[in-house]
Amino acid sequence: MLIARLIADPRGLETRVEQTVRLIEAAGMRIAKVQMLEFSGEVLQFALPEGEPDQLRKILDEVFAPCDMLISTREISVPQVFVSDMDSTMIGQECIDELADYAGLKDRVAEITERAMQGELDFESALRERVGLLAGLSEDAIAECLDQRITPMTGAAVLVGTLRNHGCRTILVTGGFHHFADPVGKMLAFERVVGNRLEVTGGKLTGGLVSPITDSRVKQQVLEEEVSAFTDGAVSLASGDGANDIPMLEAADFGFAYHAKPKARAAANGVIEQGDLTAILKLLEIPSSEWTSS
Repeated sequence: MLIARLIADPRGLETRVEQTVRLIEAAGMRIAKVQMLEFSGEVLQFALPEGEPDQLRKILDEVFAPCDMLISTREISVPQVFVSDMDSTMIGQECIDELADYAGLKDRVAEITERAMQGELDFESALRERVGLLAGLSEDAIAECLDQRITPMTGAAVLVGTLRNHGCRTILVTGGFHHFADPVGKMLAFERVVGNRLEVTGGKLTGGLVSPITDSRVKQQVLEEEVSAFTDGAVSLASGDGANDIPMLEAADFGFAYHAKPKARAAANGVIEQGDLTAILKLLEIPSSEWTSS
C-alpha cells in the first residue's frame, strides 16, 4: 500500500492530476484510486497498491510543489504519540536569536543558528558557541523576551489540542531551553517538555549549559521511548524544521517538515509548505468540526 495525500493550489488541479497519473504509470506504478476526500473537499488522495515512496514523492514534487503533502506506506490514522520541535515549528521564532538581541548579538548568533539548522555545523558545538556569547546577560532578559518576542505558530494550539482530544500523547522536545520551552509547553498544552538548560548564577547567564544536551539523537530517543510505552506500539507523528530534527522525522510514522530547511524536507515523508499547522489535521483526515484548542 502506498498512499499520498496533498493540499495544493486548486487552479488547474484536474490537469495536474492527469499529468500525475501519466507520470506514475510511466514510472511502472499502478494507481488504485484518485479521489478528493469527502470530509474537507480540499485533500486529494492517490492510492497505489504498491510502489516506491521516493519515486512517487519526486513525481508529486514535480507537479504540485509547493504544497502540503503526506506519503505513507501504511494506513493513515490519528497518531497515539506526537513529538514536536519548538523553534520555528510550534513558535514563530528562534529563541536564542531573539535572546541574543538583548545582548546586541542577534545577527552574529542568527547566522550560526541558520547554518546549524541547515546541517552545515555540528549542533552541539554551534549551540555551545551561541550560548557562550550570552555570558553575563541578565536572567530577566529571558522573561522579557518571552513576553515581548515569542508567539505561537498559527494553528499550533489547535493541532495540539485536537490531537490530545483524540487521545494522542503530546511532547515538546527542543534543542532550545527550558526557560522558554516550559512556558511555551504550558501555553500550548503539551504533556511533556524536553530541552536544554541554561546555566544561571547570581541572576546572570554564565554562558554554559547544564548537561546533558538535548540534540537530534535525544529527540529521536524521546519519540521511540514514548512509542515503546504503548504495549502494542503506537502510531507516531513528529514535526520539525531543521537538520537536528531529521532522525526524529525519519523515525516517526508521519514525519512533517514544517516550512523546513531543504535537508529536513528531503528526510520527511510529510511536508507543510503552504498552510499552517492545521494542515496536518487535514492530511490526517480530522474534520474541522472536531478541532479544538483546549
